Amino acid sequence: MSLAERIHSDHGLVKHLGNWTEAGRFEVKARHGAAVLDLRSPGLPDDIVIHIDLDRAMVKLLVDDSAAIDHWNLRWTARGRIKDSRPVSGCDEGTGRRIRLSGSATNSEIRIHRGGIAVLSAMFSRAWIQDARRAHKTGGAMTIDGLTTGQQS
Repeated sequence: MSLAERIHSDHGLVKHLGNWTEAGRFEVKARHGAAVLDLRSPGLPDDIVIHIDLDRAMVKLLVDDSAAIDHWNLRWTARGRIKDSRPVSGCDEGTGRRIRLSGSATNSEIRIHRGGIAVLSAMFSRAWIQDARRAHKTGGAMTIDGLTTGQQS
């Protein structure tokens, strides 16, 4: 059993963009903060499990268009919702990566950014600028923009 990647945000913003991990399990804990997770990398497994513990927080997941989000095991306390441009009934099983959400959320929100919106979300960040500078200096490829991934040989 692989260890879970742990992400913690307390009154702040945490962003993990590009090819930042190969884990298939994540534990996200956020209190009065936000976390952005880029789950578009080809190095990630097709079945991802995210256990969340949110209190007045926001989690943004950057995924491919074909990703299916399963939030059946997510408990909501007070207000909260999942904002996804694709309705739940439109998820086609087996067409892409499956992301299962579990845990609890209190007065919180989960945003799903797909396809081009996910690319734009990644590009409008300080990490994208740093990645562009690194790629320019080393002659490698960018890893955050979603159009090219990995390093060129």
